[in-house]
Amino acid sequence: MIGIISFVGFTLMVAVISYFATRTTDETSSDGYFLGGRSLTAGVIAGSLLLTNLSTEQIVGLNGSAYKDGLSVMAWETLAAMAMVVAAIFLLPRYLKGGLTTVPQFLAERFDVSTKTITSGLFLTGYVVVLLPVILYSGSVAISGMFNVPELLNVSDKTALVLCIWGIGIIGSIYAVFGGLKAVAVSDSINAIGLMIGGILIPVFGLMAIGDGSVFTGIDTLMSAHPERFDSTGEAGQEVPFSTIFTGMMLVQLFYWGTNQQIIQRALAAKNLAEGQKGLLLASFLKILGPLILVLPGMIAYYYFDGGLASSDLAYPELVRAVLPNYLVGFFAAVLFGAILSSFNSVLNSSVTLFGIDIYKQHINQEAPEKTVVKYGKIFGVCLALAAMFIAPMIANAGSLFNYLQEINGIYSIPILTIIVVGYLTKKVPAIAAKVGIISGSLLYIISQFWLQPKFIASALEEAKAAGISDAAELALVEADAYPHYLHVMAILFITNSAIMLIIGRIYPRKEAFELQYTEQVDITPFKYVKHAGIAICVIVVSIYIYFAK
Repeated sequence: MIGIISFVGFTLMVAVISYFATRTTDETSSDGYFLGGRSLTAGVIAGSLLLTNLSTEQIVGLNGSAYKDGLSVMAWETLAAMAMVVAAIFLLPRYLKGGLTTVPQFLAERFDVSTKTITSGLFLTGYVVVLLPVILYSGSVAISGMFNVPELLNVSDKTALVLCIWGIGIIGSIYAVFGGLKAVAVSDSINAIGLMIGGILIPVFGLMAIGDGSVFTGIDTLMSAHPERFDSTGEAGQEVPFSTIFTGMMLVQLFYWGTNQQIIQRALAAKNLAEGQKGLLLASFLKILGPLILVLPGMIAYYYFDGGLASSDLAYPELVRAVLPNYLVGFFAAVLFGAILSSFNSVLNSSVTLFGIDIYKQHINQEAPEKTVVKYGKIFGVCLALAAMFIAPMIANAGSLFNYLQEINGIYSIPILTIIVVGYLTKKVPAIAAKVGIISGSLLYIISQFWLQPKFIASALEEAKAAGISDAAELALVEADAYPHYLHVMAILFITNSAIMLIIGRIYPRKEAFELQYTEQVDITPFKYVKHAGIAICVIVVSIYIYFAK
């Protein structure tokens, strides 16, 4: 009962603060609703970025990967810091100079409207088919298990799951659809504080549990028991082989932190360039500490349960259940609920923005006043949320989706990143090149990962078994060597698509060179120390890799 009271109390507190913080924002205008009136400061941007990124499929999934592979999976966190530095120094100045509300808006100016529409459609498809349902499902599994909802309400596991899905979906929709970006960002910032506190408590209590009450003894015990697992360089067959850091991993990070509407929308809402850059740099520095919450608990769980869990995806929830004192369960559940809610309402708000600005205003009613654009954006958001709530219960094995999600997102992430990078770095590549690049990128990736890869793997496994290999570990290595890692495939396709676009640009160049115009929406004077801070962050990341490299 104490847990439920603390859960409800913390959640209501966040809602009340968000309401009072957004009362003066004009939600009837595009800037007011979609970008919080372009008023966000560095602290709010940083907190919102971190909370938008964190949700149960990452907290549970990445710790599960760490349980299986050890420290090497920290690349998902540490390299994100470097990607944010690139976004702060190179991408954000261009976005704010152009006064963008959505990333695809740039593509309309650089190429043409149809390129923008195709890109927005890809974003929306990825959000509604993959992200929103998975966030709802995985979050509901965590909340239902933490509060033991089936027993509490005397219902079946399936019914409890559906109730949690609709509960999270409805509350998230209220924030995102009716509160606009500022409500989302403010609630994110408050929840970020809670998540940092709650998230760090799990490894602290875990280390105390294996260290006879001492955190430092726990660290010594963990490192001495399995020193090989504290290796920053992943091996073949693991989720993040070291070579992928220099190929597709950095491209995935650049897409996610620099061009993904769901994420970069927070920086687009900055009151000026300096605040936006400071927000990104602050978030990147905090991201370096991410492995303490997203990797270390999984490694502790490996030692605590002696590697004996039925599934690596059970590592985090089982560790929480084993080491967290009962009086903290309500607070931690509220924090986790905030993380789930944050990711859901952030994706939903970005979807509403993409639809309202890039589809409704562009193709359905070009003469629509801003109030009407916001109105129909909200209607679309409600429909999208309902669709996600109906789809979510159909998803199975949510805990194992982290790596799979990264792979499936390659269908649209690398093609979109390619046309944005080529668009900014060249001046005469035409619109037809962008269309060819984005369509060929998606099709080639689908052919590679969902047609060729299964054939190569099946053939290699047949040959291995025919040769008398039956050990599961050896077969796993055979499978890993049968086809290039999907992150390598992403890098190959990025280079291929870029080359295709450049060749088309050489043969059929634009008549006039593209020039990015300054719209004077916000002040674009950069943060004085942006490069110094960026270099410092990159040095820290490289130093961490060198220190833990075996």
